[in-house]
Formats: sequence, structure tokens, C-alpha cells
Amino acid sequence: MGQTNINIRMDEDLKKEAESLFSELGLNMTTAVNIFVRQSLRQGGIPFEITTQSDPFYNPDNIKRLKESIQQMEQGKTVRKSMNDTHYGDK
Repeated sequence: MGQTNINIRMDEDLKKEAESLFSELGLNMTTAVNIFVRQSLRQGGIPFEITTQSDPFYNPDNIKRLKESIQQMEQGKTVRKSMNDTHYGDK
């Protein structure tokens, strides 16, 4: 099987971070890119979810609940319990 070269443009700092990570994993950039391409072909698409949200935890529903919880805390409407208050297995 023949080999070919590809050129990729990438932010310099991003490249350095990626090379550092891949090095910790015992890989170089070429091997990491080849793994990505092989996994993409095996799965018939990108091998991970692509989303506009940086962290799924911060979706609109969770943000709303967090804000409501903060308001309740600020109004003194909180319930405090410790591990001593919980009796597991008691009926």
C-alpha cells in the first residue's frame, strides 16, 4: 500500500497542545490523525459528537435550574442535611 502526504493548516498553539497530548499517549501527530481517519471510516462519520455547546451540563434547562436554585439559596429557602441525617435501610 502506497503512502501519501497531506498538508493541514492549524493554529500554532493548538498544534503544540495536540502534540503534547499525543506525546503523553505515546503517539505523534501523524499516528493520531491516522487513528481519527480510520475511526471515522469504521463508524461512517465523525467518531464523536460535534456540538455548539462547550459542555452539555450547561444546557438551557440546567442553567434555568441553577439560577432558580441560586435564587432559593439567596432567599434562605434551603434544606440542609448531613450524612448523619440520613438513615439508609431504615423503614
